[in-house]
Amino acid sequence: ERFFPRFGPNRPELEQGSGSGFIVSADGYILTNNHVVEGAETVIVRLLDRREFKAKIVGTDPNTDVAVLKVDAKELPPVALGNSDDAHVGSWVLAIGNPLGEGLTFTVTSGIVSAKGRALNGLPGRGAGSIQDFIQTDAAINPGNSGGPLVNVRGEVIGINSAIASETGFYSGYGFAIPINLAHTVMNQLIVDGKVHRAALGIAIADVSLNDAQYVGLPEIRGVVVKDIPNDDSPARKAGMVPGDIIIAINGKPVEYVGQLQQEVGFKKPGDVVQVEVARKGGVRKTFSVK
Repeated sequence: ERFFPRFGPNRPELEQGSGSGFIVSADGYILTNNHVVEGAETVIVRLLDRREFKAKIVGTDPNTDVAVLKVDAKELPPVALGNSDDAHVGSWVLAIGNPLGEGLTFTVTSGIVSAKGRALNGLPGRGAGSIQDFIQTDAAINPGNSGGPLVNVRGEVIGINSAIASETGFYSGYGFAIPINLAHTVMNQLIVDGKVHRAALGIAIADVSLNDAQYVGLPEIRGVVVKDIPNDDSPARKAGMVPGDIIIAINGKPVEYVGQLQQEVGFKKPGDVVQVEVARKGGVRKTFSVK
């Protein structure tokens, strides 16, 4: 603008972007990424059969990068939702979406599940409360694929393609998808309440290291260590937990890493009581009831 000023009245430029999504109900609910629709004044959904609908944004959750849209339509063909917990490293998957905009719409690429439980620090729009539990895949994902489904060999959606790790901004072999179990929980809350409710233990946490495991006598390196309890009114502190405790189970379910703990706790209802099993120095095991 400084070097090539426009003539005539200054008007804000209309910016357009594109992404992907998938139908989850016959009456028009659609899942996509928050960053695909964030800040949008108008969202147009284009289907494979070339029909177009103006979509309403039902709700968004920046901390999981999930958004739910609704179009006014009936008898749409919904996808089948799978169980992302059943996805294994090495399993074949397909990524479906619209890479690089209009020219390559409805592209399908293949790959495998490369890893699970990935945390991607530094993603834009994700704060301290973000839940990071990505499925990593080497199926080709590019800008424009965001919000599209990651599908297993049975045709069931196990993730929402959300991010890539790349120095160039284009596919380099590392794509990341939000597990569908996590997205499904967020979707249900957004449809019912228009927002996501989060519960918290009131602790600062990290994945367990070898030294942490040895300190409390764990035979294997797993769990989540309580690094700090920053507030006096923390529910964990009131229940008797202390820094250095290693959380090894929630309500009897083993805890392996931070993202898993965040999901187990975060999607409880605020006010619920959870049974938190911890390991302490000297091989001590304790279970606390934390509100």
